[in-house]
Amino acid sequence: MSDARARALRERAERVLPGGVNSPVRAFRAVQGTPPAICRGEGAFLFDEDGNRFIDYVLAYGPHILGHNPPEVVAALRTQVERGVAFGSTVALEVELAERIVEAVPSIEMVRFVNSGTEATMSALRVARAATRRDLIVKFAGAYHGHADALLADAGSGVATLSIPGSEGVPARATADTVVLPYNDIAALTELFQLRGGEVAAVIVEPVAGNMGCVPPVPGFLQRMRDLTQRYGTILVFDEVMTGFRVAYGGAQELYGVRPDVTCLGKVIGGGIPVGAYGGGRALMELVAPSGPVYQAGTLAGSPLAMAAGCAVLDALHDGAAYGRLETLGSRLERGLAAAADDAGVDCAINRVGSMLTPFLGVSEVIDFESARAASTATFATLHSAWLGRGILWPPSQFETGFISTAHAEADIDRTVTCFLDVLSSQTDLPGSG
Repeated sequence: MSDARARALRERAERVLPGGVNSPVRAFRAVQGTPPAICRGEGAFLFDEDGNRFIDYVLAYGPHILGHNPPEVVAALRTQVERGVAFGSTVALEVELAERIVEAVPSIEMVRFVNSGTEATMSALRVARAATRRDLIVKFAGAYHGHADALLADAGSGVATLSIPGSEGVPARATADTVVLPYNDIAALTELFQLRGGEVAAVIVEPVAGNMGCVPPVPGFLQRMRDLTQRYGTILVFDEVMTGFRVAYGGAQELYGVRPDVTCLGKVIGGGIPVGAYGGGRALMELVAPSGPVYQAGTLAGSPLAMAAGCAVLDALHDGAAYGRLETLGSRLERGLAAAADDAGVDCAINRVGSMLTPFLGVSEVIDFESARAASTATFATLHSAWLGRGILWPPSQFETGFISTAHAEADIDRTVTCFLDVLSSQTDLPGSG
């Protein structure tokens, strides 16, 4: 597979962009590879400047649940571009997308649109602190909630990919009011509340962790969190930037039957256009300016382009048929990868929730960040290179989640599984191998 143009573009990019990218994981540092120079997307496929075609499981890190360039989204964007792209005023599409979200997501009565998931989580915690008159925030190890200072403590995603504990330039006092607990550890959560429950403004959690790889909640974890936060008057924030409208139309809170106080959204609700949102009950959301004293603003918040794309995507998902299709494809990939690992005699934990999936190589179970980090990143890099060479693009880190779209076909899944088996069969140093 040719990559001459990709290498040339990377050299140019590294002269004008830090690391040659605008988001660290795109640099392929964790897999020691050259990122393809993508120029076009269509359905389940990406195409690069070197003439290669890739089955895409990155899907822009989650937004493209319908695949690339779905006709209904393209039509909505084309119409809106012709009308204008930014007005600095509320437009009907903002109200229409908000109404769809309120109808879909159990915890949301009002919603505020922002420009990114980072803005959503940052603003949600500001609301929580204002509502409770407390400062302490609880998060979970390996969970990435954006790059706001207070949330970079023991974060996953790109921070984990770079193998650094946080970020330079973050004052110690910025994380002094952040407590980090192990994900899925009900006992640790309970103990923390018994000791300091009256101090905790908010618990923020990915209801399905997606930034240490895909890690589902163990039975009872989310419900115990809900019970404790209600008992101690703490705001429960679900970061559903990744899971919202992906694991179910009403998100992970619909799937697991646990309703938070505040929900953060992004990715799918913008159809690939930059967007974020946070929402909750009316009393909480009316604390947000100009209704209340919690200030938050954004020049391009509620972008007509993002609103148009979001309405089109949610309309396509509304009848639920897409989720049946995604479950069929996700189950096929999970079963195929598990069977391949078994055939190769290699330990491999396959974690999946709907159309989110991660294979953790060299381990038999992953339930938290510690067990995720025990996976073989070296073998993952070998797998990633082999997949890429055969036209399969997976997120370039063991600690990122792969995504499936409704545009994927069974043949795409089967090709991915075949290559997976070939790679594992050649490995002799993994637990269970040989």
